[in-house]
Amino acid sequence: MKKKFLAAFLCVAMTATMFAGCGDKKDEPAADSNGTTDTTAADDNANQEGETSDANVAVFYYTFADTYIASVRTALDAKLEEMGITYQDYDSNNSQTTQNEQIDTAIQTGANLLIVNIVTSGSVEASQTIVDKANAAGVPVIFFNRAVEDADTEGQVLGSYANCAFVGTDAPEAGHMQGQMIGEYLVENFDKVDLNGDGKISYAMMMGELGNAEAIARTQFGVEDANKVLVEAGKAELEYFDTASPDKYQVDKEGKWSAQAATEYMNTNLSQFNEGNNNMIELVICNNDGMAEGVITSLNDKGYNTGDDKFIPVFGVDATDAAKQLIADGKMVGTIKQDAEGMADCIAFLTGNVSGGKELMDGTDGYNIAPNVSNKIYIPYAAYTGE
Repeated sequence: MKKKFLAAFLCVAMTATMFAGCGDKKDEPAADSNGTTDTTAADDNANQEGETSDANVAVFYYTFADTYIASVRTALDAKLEEMGITYQDYDSNNSQTTQNEQIDTAIQTGANLLIVNIVTSGSVEASQTIVDKANAAGVPVIFFNRAVEDADTEGQVLGSYANCAFVGTDAPEAGHMQGQMIGEYLVENFDKVDLNGDGKISYAMMMGELGNAEAIARTQFGVEDANKVLVEAGKAELEYFDTASPDKYQVDKEGKWSAQAATEYMNTNLSQFNEGNNNMIELVICNNDGMAEGVITSLNDKGYNTGDDKFIPVFGVDATDAAKQLIADGKMVGTIKQDAEGMADCIAFLTGNVSGGKELMDGTDGYNIAPNVSNKIYIPYAAYTGE
């Protein structure tokens, strides 16, 4: 797999080189009042014939506020600039209506490639609307990160337009990897984690966004796979901290996977479920690192995870810089890396195909293609514990 991705990276580098040249770099303009940024490639990014690409790319982010998405944006902006690509970033501010209107505007003003981090994850209706807009305008569309279909409709949208693709992750993979990580940690540290000595581990689950395919898979498999490891080791399965809850998760009602939401939930949780009441939450599973940060903020305020023996294991997903620092500081156990650079590299490679007049999926054999959908590319996850 490493060899395949090295080859893919080299292809991106070669694509970027096609647009390289010399001259003075232009200053990057500031974002406008709508949170969009219009950036034209500098003269020193011109191609070998002294011309910049004629690609005009519109990139739509479900929100600029998401930490992981911000890392993808930073990496992709840099790639597009290296390639001499004119692009504009749009902040949809977690509104599908806003994103649809932005797409209409981009097409009307000459965008010839759409790169879309869809707001309504997993919605065939929302993604098909965008594909239909792109198809009617005759422009390619690259979806990324957030699912455009669910398991029951896989390939329906992506198969409806030859000039579209998806770059993302295999949603269940993160949950499986996180569950394995949690299970192994608990087996090794069971007595220490079991604060009240009842032979069971009480956990909280920060889901993120209701209805999101990634959140659903992580919520399910993070617990199921941890339980499998525990049972195989002769330990009891995890027990949700609030036995009265039918859902066994807490969701960010704003759909932002935010640290603030997680902090507020944990503050409320710990007011009732604590060591004083002999029912302390003993483990927290988070579907992203932003919520893990929020959980740790709450725990720190209560004297936990500050460097002494009072420690509640917290796990996340994304391997953001902030989460890596929390792991290094001993405040968080581990996370699952969602490769922002790798995702940006792949999107840039497909963009290079479009700007070079090639088929959108040309030369993608080195990537991990979904078994049943030929234009869906998976960027692999990896476990991260700081070791």
